[in-house]
Amino acid sequence: MKKWIISAIAYLAIVVVGYNVYAFTIGTESENHNSSIEDTDHQHSENDTAHSEGEHDDTSDHHGSDDGHESHGDHGSQPTSSEVDVEINVAGDKLTINVNDLTGNPVENLKLNHEKLLHLIIVDEHLEQYYHLHPEQLDKGVFEVTKQLSPGLYKAFVDIKPADLDYVVSPINLEIGESKASHSHESLIVDKTLTKTVNNQTATLTTTELAAEKTVVLSFDLPNVTIEPYLGAMGHVVILDEAGVDYIHVHPKNEKETIFEAQFPQSGIYKLWGEFKINGEVVIYPFVIEVK
Repeated sequence: MKKWIISAIAYLAIVVVGYNVYAFTIGTESENHNSSIEDTDHQHSENDTAHSEGEHDDTSDHHGSDDGHESHGDHGSQPTSSEVDVEINVAGDKLTINVNDLTGNPVENLKLNHEKLLHLIIVDEHLEQYYHLHPEQLDKGVFEVTKQLSPGLYKAFVDIKPADLDYVVSPINLEIGESKASHSHESLIVDKTLTKTVNNQTATLTTTELAAEKTVVLSFDLPNVTIEPYLGAMGHVVILDEAGVDYIHVHPKNEKETIFEAQFPQSGIYKLWGEFKINGEVVIYPFVIEVK
């Protein structure tokens, strides 16, 4: 009887110890498992946040790159000429263009701007001659164009998109050769009809109300031709005020129609050039309009 009691006590002790060991082991594993889940959930949360931020950055980069519908000369959001971080110098018979920051260092990080790093628009003092050129890059911040201009006074507009610097397109005065021309010229004559024929191809311009500080729709009708993509768009329109100071460069609203939108900063007379590629050749249509 005594032996039986001792055996029962020993057996009970073994059961109690075994149960406590089992409970401790299971509890530890549960805590480790829960801790692992929390760590994993935290990691997923961080990854999801990083992924979301990455998607936002990609979208920002996309919208900040080559947007075909924007107005290069939009006066609403660009800095003023006194706030820019870029200095442009254009000189020489071969028109060497130096693009530097305010410390004199070359600007290296330029975004592609409708398939080109730099667009150079040149007009003569009377706004009769018009050139849309694409200089060759020779070095960091250095470009050159071999276009030969006749002696005279011109204005140059360097259209670029620095990635990290503020910049607004402003006129640069050029004097080629020994020019006898003066800086004064007669007022532009507003076109009575907005239909022009160039290279045997006719284009008609129609507009909404030509009012300052409002969105004006410019529609070009070129019948019986197929408009070919040119510099990543179905056309380009460059607009200058009569003094050759206010510069506006717009592209079509979509990839199928030659319809543009522009905002004129003030009333006055403006000249615009519509550029379209037809049968492999760029045809330029000039129009003079008056904005009330």
